[in-house]
Amino acid sequence: MIVKIGATTSSVKLPHPALPGTDWADSFTITTSQTGITPDIAARKIMESRPGWVVRLMQFRDLVMRPFGLKSGINDPDNADIIGIFPVISRSDTSIVLGLDDRHLDFRLIIEIEETATNQTKIKATTAVKRHNMFGRAYLATITPFHNRIVPAMLNAAYCP
Repeated sequence: MIVKIGATTSSVKLPHPALPGTDWADSFTITTSQTGITPDIAARKIMESRPGWVVRLMQFRDLVMRPFGLKSGINDPDNADIIGIFPVISRSDTSIVLGLDDRHLDFRLIIEIEETATNQTKIKATTAVKRHNMFGRAYLATITPFHNRIVPAMLNAAYCP
């Protein structure tokens, strides 16, 4: 049973500790009645719950951005330190940080878990970005409207069956 349907936005203080020099960030939170969720479990479930339209949009993005040298992630199912297409940067009992660095921008996806007193679990997905140049700024400005739909859609797909 889901307690709260749909992801909601949360505020993010900059710079984010997961990425020194963060100059852009956003965050979405979803609450579920599921318990016993670890950051790894949440990250895997979110990354595996991409709706079809998100998969197609990401494939299109990868095709368009390839000539500009923007990394599209890593696809190596044999590497235990990769969740979805993103390498694991760090782990703790309450969070996991995934991310990539390239010449245009550095990116982190931080998944944080908080068990509540009412046997619910809050799952917070924060995106932190450090832009290095004009291309990184232009790229982020272009994808932000899509990003603002993709992250909540992935959270909802993972935790709102």
